[in-house]
Amino acid sequence: MTDAIINLDTVNPIEFFGVNNGKLDLLKKKFPLLKILSRGTQIKLSGAPEQIESAKEKIDLIIQYLERNGHLSENYFEQILGGDDAETIDAFVDKNPNDILVFGPNGKTVRARTANQKKMVTAVDKNDIVFAVGPAGTGKTYTAVALAVRALKNKVVKKIILTRPAVEAGESLGFLPGDLKEKIDPYLRPLYDALDDMIPADKLGYYMSTRTIEIAPLAYMRGRTLDNAFIILDEAQNANDLQIKMFLTRIGANAKAIITGDPTQVDLPKNQRSGLWTATKILRNIEGIAHIELDEEDVVRHRLVKAIIKAYDREKQKDQQQMENRP
Repeated sequence: MTDAIINLDTVNPIEFFGVNNGKLDLLKKKFPLLKILSRGTQIKLSGAPEQIESAKEKIDLIIQYLERNGHLSENYFEQILGGDDAETIDAFVDKNPNDILVFGPNGKTVRARTANQKKMVTAVDKNDIVFAVGPAGTGKTYTAVALAVRALKNKVVKKIILTRPAVEAGESLGFLPGDLKEKIDPYLRPLYDALDDMIPADKLGYYMSTRTIEIAPLAYMRGRTLDNAFIILDEAQNANDLQIKMFLTRIGANAKAIITGDPTQVDLPKNQRSGLWTATKILRNIEGIAHIELDEEDVVRHRLVKAIIKAYDREKQKDQQQMENRP
């Protein structure tokens, strides 16, 4: 049995331990073979030397993050504990200020936080078309919008075009109040929310009024050629084969495109196949087109979202096994 003392003098202990020691409990859960005690601004670890060394590495990462950012949510705390590869670690403890994608209002920094989000950034730098596929909450849309805003601010492109299929997800579009724009806007709200985090309100209003930033339903893309633009097709699992092909063939000179989607949340009628599935299959080996797959380890929403995704995945696998075992 070995003991080790870790000092938290350089950070706020409350931020480290969490409300009602919620983060400390996550640390104990990660290392069940260790005895972990908090004493003021210190943590005492007791147990096998290799376990203590592993825990110290994670604690050091958390301290570095808090020294740089001042605050660490339980969700990020848990992700740092769970990430064992170098890429995941680097996603949280960035030494290079160039890794920041966008400086938002009030000095907020927007950067890729997980290993696969960082792969998205690299893929966009090296390719003109990127497919980013994964479950809800993995930061696909948010990272894509940040990359588009970065490209606009750096004058790599002249405009941003954000689009989504206006597909009903259990609710009827026709019964929504207002004119066509007012009916469509709720479907596009997540794109507005991401932009609000990255561009001051007055400047965003100017960009929207001059069509430097355009947000529109996918159907509005038909017949256009999009040059010098950063184009994002969000929720692409709700576009059929013809719509995906139509979108991809809109891309013009000096343009980049990101296509995001969650294959597990298809809202198309049962007689229509998701074009995202087809596109990721037949465009897999074309130079200049990259494919990034995100998973529950990339979830950056509430920490329970990761558990919810896993639960649904287990249930889906169980249903598939029952179907396969039927006579």
